Amino acid sequence: MRSGVKFSLLKIGARGKFFSGAWLFSFFCLLFTILAMSSSGFCSPGARVSGTQSAEPAAELVSLPPPRYDSQFSVEKALKTRQSVREYRDSPLTLAEVSQILWAAQGFTRERKEPPSRWNPKYEWQGGLRTAPSAGALYPLEIYFLAGKVDGLPGGLYKYWPRQHALKKVTDADKRKELCQAALNQPQVEKAPAVIVMAAVYERTSYKYGERAERYVHMEAGSIAENIYLQATALGLGTVFIGAFSDPDVKKVLALPADEFPLVIMPLGQRPAPLEKK
Repeated sequence: MRSGVKFSLLKIGARGKFFSGAWLFSFFCLLFTILAMSSSGFCSPGARVSGTQSAEPAAELVSLPPPRYDSQFSVEKALKTRQSVREYRDSPLTLAEVSQILWAAQGFTRERKEPPSRWNPKYEWQGGLRTAPSAGALYPLEIYFLAGKVDGLPGGLYKYWPRQHALKKVTDADKRKELCQAALNQPQVEKAPAVIVMAAVYERTSYKYGERAERYVHMEAGSIAENIYLQATALGLGTVFIGAFSDPDVKKVLALPADEFPLVIMPLGQRPAPLEKK
């Protein structure tokens, strides 16, 4: 009897070792699989943090024509002839013009894979340096494009994605009238074929610079606006810097995320034909 019990216990012990070894082997295989999937991006969270531009499926983006990096129109000439334009021809913009303007505003100029020092981990690093200077290369400005009359681009509100040099549609609705009302009924906002709106994500800059972030963000908005002015001048287009508007109303019209705040409105269109000399 005792020998039978001893034999049974030996069998159970051996079987326990077998099951324990098999369980450990299965556990490590599962762990290896999870790590491999995570490193390849399959387990990356798909949710978008407010103000963050994460990777978007190509099908959801509207690709823009490649920007050009040279022209016969000099910087000096653009500086000399630049002016604020509040009236525009009743003709559509081309997609090439839109592409060039948006690249001038926030397009990539060179790659930089590693994020800058003290980058706010709440946001995704886009991986490149841009056309306008930014304190600490933190790029807190988001560019929205309201299309009314643009050849090859359905009307609606879009957001510019610098990494892909593309537009992501926010809504099909033409918000120019509502935006005009939010901008104290300045008629050029509604009549322009397109409107650019800059929105600030202060958290990207305040994470590193604290209380000085606000002034740095506003400096950057001015740099972007001048880029748009000069590029528009070189293309024969007109624009004007608008800062008079109701912040809450603009935020509501564009349905901006909680951490994005409107700073600048810039209508865009072809300059009116010059008066004929008699």
